[in-house]
Amino acid sequence: MSIRRVVITGVGVISALGCKRESFWEALIAGRPGIHPIQGVDRSLIRFQYGAEVRNYNPLLHFDEREASLLDHFAQFGVVAAREAIADSGIEFTPELKERTAIVTGSCAGGQATEDEGFTALYKNNVPRVNPFTIPRIMANGAASRISLEQGITGPTYTVATACSSSNHAIGQAFWMIRNGLVDAAVTGGSEAIFSLGFLKAWEAMRVVSPDTCRPFSKDRRGLILGEGGAMLILETLEAARGRGAKIYAEVAGFGMSSDAYHITQPSAEGAARAIRLAMADAGISPEQIGYINAHGTATPANDSTETQAIRKCLGSQADRVAVSSTKSMHGHALGAAGAIEAVATVLAMHCGVLPPTANYTIPDPACDLDIIPNIARPREVECALSNSFAFGGLNAVLAFRKVS
Repeated sequence: MSIRRVVITGVGVISALGCKRESFWEALIAGRPGIHPIQGVDRSLIRFQYGAEVRNYNPLLHFDEREASLLDHFAQFGVVAAREAIADSGIEFTPELKERTAIVTGSCAGGQATEDEGFTALYKNNVPRVNPFTIPRIMANGAASRISLEQGITGPTYTVATACSSSNHAIGQAFWMIRNGLVDAAVTGGSEAIFSLGFLKAWEAMRVVSPDTCRPFSKDRRGLILGEGGAMLILETLEAARGRGAKIYAEVAGFGMSSDAYHITQPSAEGAARAIRLAMADAGISPEQIGYINAHGTATPANDSTETQAIRKCLGSQADRVAVSSTKSMHGHALGAAGAIEAVATVLAMHCGVLPPTANYTIPDPACDLDIIPNIARPREVECALSNSFAFGGLNAVLAFRKVS
């Protein structure tokens, strides 16, 4: 069977930058961060005060009460994003296509808020009766299963959990499944909702969260800002998309993944570089074709300098000419959903011909000597782009995109 080209025909996103694709994109190109004092948790109980929450979200605008009671917010975010992506694509799931469509999602925390609430009730408040919906609410495949139920999709449906690389692994696997003829279409991406006290206290203990804001690649960066949300993409073959006259955002050209085998939390430039090289090789693209990289860019001291080294290892002298930005500076680090949100940011940038900036940038760091698009979006058409995700545990996943003329 010949290898098939795979394109993106629909995107949906809900994040700290808004509950719709349009508001997300407007905030990105304006360089307007969605980072604010945390509202969902009593801030007096944690050391850091800022997060990138989905604000003003009302579940009952999207689900009836019974549906909402069965779904943790992370699953709701995934479903809301999937609905928007499906509508944006205009794809029709015929009975035949429903059997030939995959749903592959990423989430590293699953129903964290539900789990936290349950433990608080049981161990702190001595409430012996556990909510009967606890298991369906905490399971990491909650979003994938709900999308399947709503759309009647009966093809391969599952969830990937590889910490901060979860969504990129999910999208990459969905891409390979279509390219190799296992399925004809996919709903893929990821979602996360992590603003619960127990989970935030765990991150507090790691001492990697910034006390103020997220400044990727800036010399005075002080750590990451946690975020939440969901993003989904509709993938299908180029032939099918053109056959129905669909809008095409970009082609998923390649995917690469690697393991550092180095350290559980410290990044490795060689491991990250290996994933970048594999993505480029899978896509059949050269360094000279790459015009933009959506960086992992967490704003921790170790990550940003290590990622800079990895990019230089792979691109050589082209690294001085490629534009790089970390959109985590605006939507925060959404952990298992990060890759999906950043994939949407990347393909919108390619489609619209505008590259989002690295917001909050202040002081150049010699260890991060890349063109990081400081603070102001840049109009630029690019042929190919990369989106990097590098996770705790040393698990790396990189997506390569190509513009379809």
